[in-house]
Amino acid sequence: MFELIGLVASGAAAVVGHLGSRDYTGRKLRYTWVGENPGASGFIAGLGVALLAAPVVAVLPIVGAGTALALGAGVGTGVAMGAGKSSNS
Repeated sequence: MFELIGLVASGAAAVVGHLGSRDYTGRKLRYTWVGENPGASGFIAGLGVALLAAPVVAVLPIVGAGTALALGAGVGTGVAMGAGKSSNS
């Protein structure tokens, strides 16, 4: 039962991270270097979020390292898609 709760929490973190970062990148960062390099900026953002989330999820009892990786992947893809959207406009 706790594994299912952890899986749902990981999926929710990834979806919320993706949607939030895509919206923020498309609205606020369109005139920065992020808008010009969607792949590189997405990788850097995803890696940074995963590294920042790792100590937090290590303390929480239900979620684990997979949640930090899912959150990092969600934010990375969101930044890349948001930057791609803003550079095409």
